[in-house]
Amino acid sequence: FARDAVVERDLETRCATVLMSPVHGVLAPETLAQWVLADGLPVRVQLQVHKYIWGADTRGVYRYTMNAVVLLSGGLDSYTAAAIVQQQGFSLNALTVRYGQQHEQELSAARAVARALRVNQHRELAVDLAAFGGSSLTGNGQIPKSDTTARPGDQSTTGIPSTYVPARNSVLLSLALAWAEAIGARDLVIGVNAVDYSGYPDCRQVFIHAFERLAAVATKAGVEGEAFTVHAPLIQLSKANIIRQGIALNLNYGLTHSCYDPKLDGQPCKTCDSCLLRARGFRAVGLPDPALAQGSNA
Repeated sequence: FARDAVVERDLETRCATVLMSPVHGVLAPETLAQWVLADGLPVRVQLQVHKYIWGADTRGVYRYTMNAVVLLSGGLDSYTAAAIVQQQGFSLNALTVRYGQQHEQELSAARAVARALRVNQHRELAVDLAAFGGSSLTGNGQIPKSDTTARPGDQSTTGIPSTYVPARNSVLLSLALAWAEAIGARDLVIGVNAVDYSGYPDCRQVFIHAFERLAAVATKAGVEGEAFTVHAPLIQLSKANIIRQGIALNLNYGLTHSCYDPKLDGQPCKTCDSCLLRARGFRAVGLPDPALAQGSNA
């Protein structure tokens, strides 16, 4: 019964997890469990808070809501990554971390983006990485600036820039992992990119894969055989293609903030690496940056 229901309706590819439940009280839970174990089905037991019934002839076969924890910074990339995963059917729980940034615009933007995405929950945590120093982004030195003709992200001569925050993505993903395990989610979302980026080591695919291996051995769920997946849907996209994805999803980039060193009135400096990468992306797409057009905090 169990295997026929799953195979006939192609539920193994259409659903992340298939939940079998007693039908009209006729099928005893113990009997169902024995069938599932005998068939070796990849079934994860979950509370059936949200159900989707495929049809009248498949009562008892449900798809549960797929929960994910997304790291939401308020920037263009994390907004786009979250929206892509949301379109894939995930229900989002957003985590924003106050890690010692020198400005508040990023946090305000994260709140606006969370509202636009209609996330289940939006949590803000304070983890003061500025106490360790080591980054101009958290107040240790001046944020480097370039003229608008420079090519951002070119590490051929400059190396990893001073805006790198030591182990930041390791810390942030660890926090997301802790929350995910606590709420029963097995999917994390991060907006890292290894094409148009500043050369940070924790924005590469090798880091993402390594963190998934870490999650498998560092969590109760992992050692019990439940795999965690880190979704990084932007990692191989140019900034222009990231923006194109967002436009296709009708995202309002006027809500986002990217500048490392905004002016006193909140306007972007337009000369930090992040501003230059963003500007180059919108130029390649042939569209104005809506955050600048609206006089927002880009």
